[in-house]
Amino acid sequence: MKKLLLFLILVIIGSSCSKFYEEDLSTLITSESGALSDETGLTAALAGAYKPMATFFSTGYGNASTAAILMGSDDLTTHKASNKADFREFDQFTVNNTNQRLPFIWRGAYKTIQQCNNIIAAMPNATGDQTNLDQILGEAYFLRAYNYFWIARLWEEAPLVLNSHIYDEALLSINSSSQEELYTQIISDLQAAEGLVGNKKLMPGRICLGTVKAVLAEVYLQMTGYPLNDVSKYALAAGKAKEVIDNQDTYGLGLMADFKDLWVSPTINNDGNKEEVFAINFEGPGGGRSANGFQGIAAVPGDRGGWDDYMCELTFYREFPDGYRKEVTFDTGFYKNDEWIPYTLYQTGRPYYKKLQGDVLSPVNAISMPLERLAETYLVFAEAQIMATEDPSDPDALEAFNKIKRRGAGLPLNTPDPLVDATSLTQKEIVTEKGWEFAGEFCRWFDLVRLQLVQETIDKKDPEELQPQSAVEYFMPLPNIETDVNPNLL
Repeated sequence: MKKLLLFLILVIIGSSCSKFYEEDLSTLITSESGALSDETGLTAALAGAYKPMATFFSTGYGNASTAAILMGSDDLTTHKASNKADFREFDQFTVNNTNQRLPFIWRGAYKTIQQCNNIIAAMPNATGDQTNLDQILGEAYFLRAYNYFWIARLWEEAPLVLNSHIYDEALLSINSSSQEELYTQIISDLQAAEGLVGNKKLMPGRICLGTVKAVLAEVYLQMTGYPLNDVSKYALAAGKAKEVIDNQDTYGLGLMADFKDLWVSPTINNDGNKEEVFAINFEGPGGGRSANGFQGIAAVPGDRGGWDDYMCELTFYREFPDGYRKEVTFDTGFYKNDEWIPYTLYQTGRPYYKKLQGDVLSPVNAISMPLERLAETYLVFAEAQIMATEDPSDPDALEAFNKIKRRGAGLPLNTPDPLVDATSLTQKEIVTEKGWEFAGEFCRWFDLVRLQLVQETIDKKDPEELQPQSAVEYFMPLPNIETDVNPNLL
């Protein structure tokens, strides 16, 4: 039964993070409704700001549409037949603006942005404990920035809406802002959040100061490449990432010693672990189409009852270095009646992502979806540092890189190993290592675009893969649900 607004805070305090954003009151709470006049209402509104990122049947990042929209990269592909036409459009660069997968991230991002606008606008007149109010405001700035970051990377140009707490008919005819304008706002919001949020997370799934700094480092790094090509941002990215690395204990963050402990396994469910810089922590079954869960079944082969939505391209898998990390990452077969069925005999003939399959064979998994891991911050630092200093043997960059490489080999991450450690680095080598570390984790596409490596990876496709049917496009068409209402966005 729905809780009354005045009692929602009691539910939030006594619940898990997934419960924190279980209620979506964004249609009821606005800055002018009076509901956001105090800490209680603002906390409820913050829960409503997180919720659209996790409602996987309609919005957010926890569904197979996230994999679909990033399928131009070489670590993701889909079934060559079946009911996957919408997925294939992304893999073959033939995306139509009516593609039903397009609106998931777009709609979820703008719902979160709208609720953040409500919080930011209401805060000057709100009452309550100032530390708590600052935390709420900082999280609102962060969430607005984070969702605009996804929009900027996927669509390049999009409406910049900062005052949606007030109805304005002009919003129906707004023009898109440039990517540069979007990034300017993203940086401004993240810098505001830096001065507001606490050092440590209040609970898994929320953010801390380290989260804000890590994402800001990633934003700066993204700006160094296509299409902005602002190489002055390398030094800023390196500096901000180093702040996180040097102060990770203060922020309650750290690298997991064992790569497998990042993922759900038969013996461990380690969601909410210290390496999760920012993650959506899903609750699991319940809630119908507003359910809060991760679609692990989308990454399971149909041969085992899965959906066959996404799996790995053959060339990427073959080039992936053999060893511990590869074993943990991939589903390469299963036993049926005591007989081993290798992935080559799957209907798709492709390996799948074991680490993303979840805890049960279900479309509603109660696990974490890490959107930002500390390992990424280490690799962001390594890349930005060697590019800023023009020193491929920078010792700090080498150690940051080598920690991740050692762990991938199943070795102690803090113990140098001459058989594994690199002694000099290139940008491409770091991005390649990042591809192995984050295979299937929805970040490879952004690096390929940033460094304009998409065509190079396509040229290596196995002949058995889905092939491009048109010229490579780096950015998505705006969903027709937006352009039909406002032709100015075309």
